[in-house]
Amino acid sequence: MKLDETKSLDLQPQKQESEPPSLHNSSSHRSISSNSLRANSIKEVGFVDLRSKEVRYGSRGGSTSMSMSQREISDEDSRLVYINDPLKTNEKVEFSGNSIRTSKYSVLTFLPRNLFEQFHRVAYVYFLVIAILNQLPQLAVFGRFASILPLTMVLLVTAIKDAYEDWRRHRSDWIENNRLSSVLVNGNYEQKKSKDIQVGEIIKFSANETIPCDIVLLSTSDPTGVAYIQTINLDGESNLKTRYAKQETVSRIHENEKINGVIKCEKPNRNIYGFLAYMEIDQKRVSLGPSNIVLRGCVLKNTSWAVGVVVYTGMETKVMLNNSGAQSKRSLLEARMNREIIFLSLFLVGLCTVVSICAGVWLRRHRDELDIMPFYRRKDYSGEDVDNFKYYGWGMEIFFTFLMSVIVFQIMIPIALYISMELVRVGQAYFMIRDDNMYDETTDSRFQCRALNMNEDLGQIKYVFSDKTGTLTENKMEFQYASIAGVDYVDGLVLRPLMKVQVDRELVRLSRSGNDADTKTGKQIYDFFLALAACNTIVPIVVDTSDPVEKLIDYQGESPDEQALVYAAAAYGFMLIERTSGHIFDSERKRMSVILGFPNNTVKVFVKGADTTMFNVIDEALNLDIVTATKAHLHSYSSVGLRTLVMGMRELSSQEFGQWRSSYEAATSALMGRASLLRKVAINLEKNLSILGASGIEDKLQQGVPEAIESLRTANIKVWVLTGDKQETAISIGYSSKLLTGKMTKIVINNNSKESCRKSLEDALITSSAPRTGTSRDDANLFALIIDGTSLLFELASKCAVVLCCRVAPLQKAGIVMLIKKRTKDLTLAIGDGANDVSMIQKADVGIGISGQEGRQAVMASDFAMAQFRFLVPLLLVHGHWNYQRMGYMILYNFYRNAVFVLVYALFTAFTLSSAINEWSSVLYSIIYTSVPTIVVGILDKDLGRASLLKYPQLYGAGQRQESYNSKLFWVTIADTLWQSIVAFFVPLLAYWKSDIDGPSIGDLWTLAVVFLVNLHLAMDVTTWTWIIHASIWGSIVATIICGNLPSCG
Repeated sequence: MKLDETKSLDLQPQKQESEPPSLHNSSSHRSISSNSLRANSIKEVGFVDLRSKEVRYGSRGGSTSMSMSQREISDEDSRLVYINDPLKTNEKVEFSGNSIRTSKYSVLTFLPRNLFEQFHRVAYVYFLVIAILNQLPQLAVFGRFASILPLTMVLLVTAIKDAYEDWRRHRSDWIENNRLSSVLVNGNYEQKKSKDIQVGEIIKFSANETIPCDIVLLSTSDPTGVAYIQTINLDGESNLKTRYAKQETVSRIHENEKINGVIKCEKPNRNIYGFLAYMEIDQKRVSLGPSNIVLRGCVLKNTSWAVGVVVYTGMETKVMLNNSGAQSKRSLLEARMNREIIFLSLFLVGLCTVVSICAGVWLRRHRDELDIMPFYRRKDYSGEDVDNFKYYGWGMEIFFTFLMSVIVFQIMIPIALYISMELVRVGQAYFMIRDDNMYDETTDSRFQCRALNMNEDLGQIKYVFSDKTGTLTENKMEFQYASIAGVDYVDGLVLRPLMKVQVDRELVRLSRSGNDADTKTGKQIYDFFLALAACNTIVPIVVDTSDPVEKLIDYQGESPDEQALVYAAAAYGFMLIERTSGHIFDSERKRMSVILGFPNNTVKVFVKGADTTMFNVIDEALNLDIVTATKAHLHSYSSVGLRTLVMGMRELSSQEFGQWRSSYEAATSALMGRASLLRKVAINLEKNLSILGASGIEDKLQQGVPEAIESLRTANIKVWVLTGDKQETAISIGYSSKLLTGKMTKIVINNNSKESCRKSLEDALITSSAPRTGTSRDDANLFALIIDGTSLLFELASKCAVVLCCRVAPLQKAGIVMLIKKRTKDLTLAIGDGANDVSMIQKADVGIGISGQEGRQAVMASDFAMAQFRFLVPLLLVHGHWNYQRMGYMILYNFYRNAVFVLVYALFTAFTLSSAINEWSSVLYSIIYTSVPTIVVGILDKDLGRASLLKYPQLYGAGQRQESYNSKLFWVTIADTLWQSIVAFFVPLLAYWKSDIDGPSIGDLWTLAVVFLVNLHLAMDVTTWTWIIHASIWGSIVATIICGNLPSCG
């Protein structure tokens, strides 16, 4: 190979048998010449990934102690699928059809089920009881229709919303069930509706088509049986993954031979990452794993066609078994509001008790006059027989008076409040979505409001739990440093194909001469970049351009780290241009290995991984000086926030390679304990390695992260960073993001044993409890806790302004969030971008997903979604403050306006329950006269401007201290209603005291007075006036006057 010729790798690993690692979304292009495609190739004879096992969510299999591949399939837990014979497959047990249903209701079940769900709100049950009581002749106070109108309207509005949402689901189901697919029937492929597909049938699908059911691959357009699929509909990730067909079936499809066989697989389950089965074909048993199954909803990409046999259909497919809704969350303000409603209910019961007792006393005092007393007259003398007028005795009259008073004073509980809150939240969400300050131009993405019941919680957050990679950082890796054979290569020329790569000129020269020169350094550099180019899961896709001699390579990577390493290798002349089928699997160790065969008949194993696991398999005695220098370089890389990997290698003798190959083939064909056997094979391979070097990859901070964290800290929000990175890297990012400052007292705990950890925590508690000088907000008096995933103490952490948790697993992240939720009453917010953040996001009171490089799983599990961490500042400090202040005021105002009207009622009726206020006025008061201004003000009013809230983050503390809604404000509001209701009652009464005005007319005056009063009260509280607020407030008063003059209302 010439010195200036680009080296290329034609990687041909064996087929994948087991579970693929989690993939991250990244892709970029690099221009290559057609000459490089004809360069010398290196044959890859094995490919092994030994990275740490990821915790899977929504998977039943993930919780079992034994891997699915480590147990035999019993007859009770399995199903038999006869290939291309659906009749025989469904002969004994008829499997589920391929029709799916994601809708909640049918025509018959909509009304009862929807009503059942709505009446989970206790207030609705209360108003239903009131409406039923009013239908009884003995208790009828209002017209029967008027009594049921408010509840009917609330139920109807909610039912229409639910029906529309379910109609959309029905429409989506119909489209999906009637999608056409090519099914093999009598030797020919025919179009068939998706809902008619059966287990056992063979289907064929082309590029960019969506797979309609779960299938086992039989063949693809690629001669090796590889297929590239996109799982964006399954897990939200847009990068490509590889699936493989068995060679026993690939050749038959290509030669148009008929396939007869049987597949024994596990019964349908929710584990989308596992699949245990075997196939019997030509009297040969072939094992099947997760790499051989393609799930419903996946899309075929970069593969012309693929053929598979159906194993799971319809609601039994893995994706449909996992089709469950997000965790139900309720805002803290609404939970506290229920407490106040209980207080109002008790007040109402007390009021009704007083009324009924007074009525009983009056009846006892006038018991001798009841027969002839005007307006009461117990006796009916109109006929020959003297009867009682609806009189049931003294005791029952008191009981009926109590029930009637409950009906009269029913609006003490504001039923319109629930509808008002929903409408206000919709309006608030609209303005959050349309806020240009939370719009990301680079991704053309706006803020997403995925849960409408959490808006006000954004203004009360005390703890923010954040992921690091992809959340605080860009998750776009750049290769910066390389330590090769103990030499640190740093400075160099910047090349820009499409991705910036720093290149050291001397290293370029050595890498190009390394394979031909006899120098030890040159060979080590050559092997180092060979490891970068070959030891990965990158899928290189060659794209044609307008220039026939120019090509583009689209690198579809499993992680941004791998993409950066492959680009670095390409920049130094080692370009990955092709990969065929390969075998990948996970283990408990963070390493990846690849075996390469060279033209000179030598075989080498290359290994890369985390330093914590690599130095366990490197023979330090071989290169002690290099190992020592590399460790020093790793420490310096981590100190500046770089992500590090270590590379090693050893040459295999023919005997070692033969032993490995036979052991590997035996392990891959095993039906029991396959994963443990493969792990054992890899462990035997990875030993006595000689170190090649280490790499340092930079994951830059997102724009505005330091300023955002500083603003959050100023707002008295505690920011905790939970990351899987090593301690040095996390600390470096902490400084660069202004999470940590030089003045802070840093408490570092990274013990492994219980005793040492306990001792460190006790010492740290003493340190944190020591008296400090200066103000509490001074950085010199703040503590920062840096702790690893094996130890955490709440008492210590709660005293620290900053907490950095390193080396934490996904479940540990969720556990830390739950720790704070259980030990404090403060609201928590979790923000992340990857699948490993889903559990944390779901457990927090408010979950926010970042749409970044690692797919959309975090977004799909979140309550809100946005593109950049810095948008957290306007979301919390501006919209969160506004939402909390508006909603808190609106709830108190609804209690106030209803209580005023009820007390005016009570002052007039006393214990007679005679009402001067028209029943329609009572109904329209809450629905029309006073509700519209409340909703408009709840959406548009601003107590403080955006600029002030951003300039003074301390103003956010109003929500943390619950200044806009608390028990004190509630009782002050109720007390305020007492004197206002007295004024609203007596002013019209005294004005017409000696006139001949009748009861209904004075009732209309009272209604108008209350409407004037509560709307003027609202107007005095408005801070930011707009024409819409003017129209709603004054328009409501005008509407009351007009409606009061109508015959049906007045």
